Amino acid sequence: MKNREIDMLKGPLFGGIFAFAIPLALSGILQLLFNAVDIIVVGRFSGETALAAVGSTSALINLLVNLFIGVSVGTNVVMAQYVGAKDYKNANKTVSTSLFTALWGGVIMIFIGFFFSRPLLEMMGTPSNVIDLSTTYMKLYFLGMPGFMIYSFGAALFRSVGDTKRPLYFLSVAGVVHVVVNLLFVIVFKWSVAGVAISTVLSQYISAAFILVSIHTSVDFMRVDVTKLTFHKKQFMMMIRIGLPAGLQGIIFNISNVLIQSSINSFGSIVMAGNTAANNIEGFVYTVMNSFYQASLSFTSQNMGAHKYNRIDKILISCLILVTLAGITFGMGAYVFGSSLVGLYSTNPEVISYGLLRLGIIGTTYFICGIMEVFVGSIRGLGYSIMPMLVSLGGACLFRVIWIFTVFQQAQTLESLYISYPISWVLTTLAHMGCYLVVRKKKLVPSQVLEESPAY
Repeated sequence: MKNREIDMLKGPLFGGIFAFAIPLALSGILQLLFNAVDIIVVGRFSGETALAAVGSTSALINLLVNLFIGVSVGTNVVMAQYVGAKDYKNANKTVSTSLFTALWGGVIMIFIGFFFSRPLLEMMGTPSNVIDLSTTYMKLYFLGMPGFMIYSFGAALFRSVGDTKRPLYFLSVAGVVHVVVNLLFVIVFKWSVAGVAISTVLSQYISAAFILVSIHTSVDFMRVDVTKLTFHKKQFMMMIRIGLPAGLQGIIFNISNVLIQSSINSFGSIVMAGNTAANNIEGFVYTVMNSFYQASLSFTSQNMGAHKYNRIDKILISCLILVTLAGITFGMGAYVFGSSLVGLYSTNPEVISYGLLRLGIIGTTYFICGIMEVFVGSIRGLGYSIMPMLVSLGGACLFRVIWIFTVFQQAQTLESLYISYPISWVLTTLAHMGCYLVVRKKKLVPSQVLEESPAY
């Protein structure tokens, strides 16, 4: 194994998972820091309306890109299982197919973003004083989709072989450029949300270029000629089998989030600004927890490919312990220091107050979401993707939609809206726990368990 790659098939799990998750968490935090700079700069130098315009697009952008992000989850699982089985020929085909899919998926997203941004924002009830800026931001943002997709799929490929360091390095360089250009465009050139979007697009193509160069110059099975990408139907269908349900789950989740954002929009731009700031802060908590979801996905997939079934439960338990500790620590920290953190985005006392309201309900209970996602990662790593999609559809998404049209319609308060998150997480986590036990009994045949030294 190369020094930058973690051996997922043997050795203590806590140390391996932690070493895998830390660069991944740092990558996510860097991405969010760069996004936070966008929001902070535009909020401080262009006002609450511009801040609300950028923030109001996040749920819609996530909704539109989640199908492809889900397919990148399939890339991770398929690649990891090939690597675990030492089937390097098919692993190489997966690399080429993944990058091919990312490139053309990004091109498709450019057209979707250009033609459908405003109609979708209008459907969300975006206020008239915000919608023009929101539309401008989205159209420009989607010009960077090919770069975004290539980085996302490339990072998934690196994660599948235990390398979470190179994506961190690539993102760091792209992020520094992003911050410098962002400050120049917004503060000096006064381009407001357009400047934020253009700087984001530039950084996405820089990180994508690093991915392509790294893969093109690799000396092992990861190497492909990026000027001659080929499409392999078998690998694509395997990626789709795992990734499509994951992508649909992300889309369905974001449909409920779009409905919630639409409900928040009804309270006006000040509430939207406070919600945007708090949501951005929560993103830091989520990305730390998500690194353990990615760990459960990659570790489980490789060990399944290598038929090392006795490590599967230990991987799950290790990830559950770590994600709970991370979620409680960072979630409670976000609320305790909430006034100062929200104050970075806006000095308006009302904006800060509304941001704290959200953090008090959602941030303090966010660890439950982390537990839920680790179960999903383990189930997908075992090769099942439709099951967690259906569970999430009912336990979280459908529940939230029903909540919006019943409880929220009666109460018409932000508290009644935000409380739907932790309740849905608890219900969905319990359902995923039951699914894991069923899948484990079916998939992990006792007679096939390999003897190995203790994993802890």
